[in-house]
Amino acid sequence: MSAMALLQAVLLISGALMFIVGSIGLVRFPDTYTRIHALTKADNLGLGLIILGLIPSSFSVALTLKLLLIWLLVMLAGALSGHLVAWEAHAQGMPTRQSGGADEQSRQESVDE
Repeated sequence: MSAMALLQAVLLISGALMFIVGSIGLVRFPDTYTRIHALTKADNLGLGLIILGLIPSSFSVALTLKLLLIWLLVMLAGALSGHLVAWEAHAQGMPTRQSGGADEQSRQESVDE
């Protein structure tokens, strides 16, 4: 296996893992705002790694530019949709998880005893 093929494999696998991490963040994070953050950041980085892994195997400059344009448009769409979801959540009064939540209070009570 050549060094370029190995680099491509590492980039593609890393990108896929970032998508998995973003999906786990969607399930695990406590409120809307942190879930948006997990999805937009991890998915944009994951797509970027996948695009960087695909570029060396593209045979033309036009294809490379198309891949980069797709990445740019997805980043813009992700940022815009994340902002709109957060804006609407804020407008509807969706609460954020404040420090000192139930988990931290129960831990603090067990320390005090």
